[in-house]
Amino acid sequence: MTTEQLKHILKTGAAELGVAIGDKETSLFLIYLAELKEWNKKINLTSITEGRDIIIRHFLDSLILAPFFAGKETLLDIGSGAGFPGIPLKLVLPDLKIMLMDSVNKKAVFMRHIIRMLGLRDIEAVQGRAEDTAVIKKFGSSFDVVASRAFAELGRFLEIAMPYAKNGGMVLAVKGPKGVEELKRLPTIKNIESIQAKEIKLPFSDITTTILSFKKTMF
Repeated sequence: MTTEQLKHILKTGAAELGVAIGDKETSLFLIYLAELKEWNKKINLTSITEGRDIIIRHFLDSLILAPFFAGKETLLDIGSGAGFPGIPLKLVLPDLKIMLMDSVNKKAVFMRHIIRMLGLRDIEAVQGRAEDTAVIKKFGSSFDVVASRAFAELGRFLEIAMPYAKNGGMVLAVKGPKGVEELKRLPTIKNIESIQAKEIKLPFSDITTTILSFKKTMF
């Protein structure tokens, strides 16, 4: 697939999601794509290897979250892996302050490399387990939004994510087409309430992504 075709998928797909991407941002996304494919030959970053599929299933799937950040300033991305959804969101929401967290050091090293390559500011990648007490103590109650893409079973994810959200903050779980069913099975969790379940068709695919949003209530 040519570079122009990849640009078309990225820009058109983003526009379908309500996100405008300019030429500068498009160029940065393509650098990100090239580096991801190159590093993926050496370390396991993603099982998706074709450029078109990476754009659709990683980049566009991350940008689905962009409308949820109106009025938000900080994001913790738990289990970022190769930087999703945090880095794509940073490219379209440059004022957002982001922390990327992953338990695998090689993935944190890759994310730091991408941050340097793209010249991004107010974004950092840390290696750590979000469920560890020391990590919670250091970063707890610090973020307007805590998000993850299929990091864990929903109930477990909420238990892990909630301590990092500010009171009144938002937790976003990115799930597949069965996300609503998972929400229905969710037991009551103290100090968190469900706000919205939104199903979105991923552009250029037949995949449905479900965004489950929650609010951390005041103690």
